[in-house]
Amino acid sequence: MKGQKGFAIVPSISWRRPLPSLDLGMLWLRLRRWQQLARERRQLAMLDDAALKDLGLSRTDVLQESERPFWDDPLKR
Repeated sequence: MKGQKGFAIVPSISWRRPLPSLDLGMLWLRLRRWQQLARERRQLAMLDDAALKDLGLSRTDVLQESERPFWDDPLKR
């Protein structure tokens, strides 16, 4: 504005990023979940056709599931 005198206060910018807090408990739970997923997928791949039929799954379904990487968690979506 015309005739106004003053100063603009600009917050200082920190170029250093703060380190993310390392939550070891959450990391441990995630590793355990990945281990569980890998174990369940291996067990599913070992089932015979009669057991798969009881579950309503085809061999193709099992192959698709067992080829997913251990970190691909269907509950995280």
